[in-house]
Amino acid sequence: MNADRAMDELLAERLRPGVYQWRTLPDGPCAAGGAGWAGRAEKAGWRAFHLDGHRVRDKDAFLRLCAEVFAFPEWFGGNWDALEDCLADLSWAPACAGYVVLYESWAELAEADQASFRTILDVFADAVEAWRDTPTPMTVLLPSTGAEVAGVPRLA
Repeated sequence: MNADRAMDELLAERLRPGVYQWRTLPDGPCAAGGAGWAGRAEKAGWRAFHLDGHRVRDKDAFLRLCAEVFAFPEWFGGNWDALEDCLADLSWAPACAGYVVLYESWAELAEADQASFRTILDVFADAVEAWRDTPTPMTVLLPSTGAEVAGVPRLA
């Protein structure tokens, strides 16, 4: 399945919510850095969040990025537990059909701080599980053009 079709299947809720590797083409309609994927998601009623990890190489930088992108409330504690709590809540960021998170350039952190990256995958998996049986499921996409993450299924 190509990236474009995978996005269609996700938005039509024909795919089980999860954390997926998403093989994208650098210049296709679902290119990770382009706005096409977010526009398609929002048109289908999904709330789209784009985590640009180009400069994220440690836990604190990732938590700051999340606080900014997800517009976490002031009570966000800046730690893993607080991240998990906020991702399981999102009452300040309502969605009609679901949440899609695109974590671009995740390899930067995976290479620099493997333990933090594995914790992030666990936190995302817990958030996906928290939203799974609700009217607004969550899916997290890790776009790549070559790098692979062991234990994370490929969507396209």
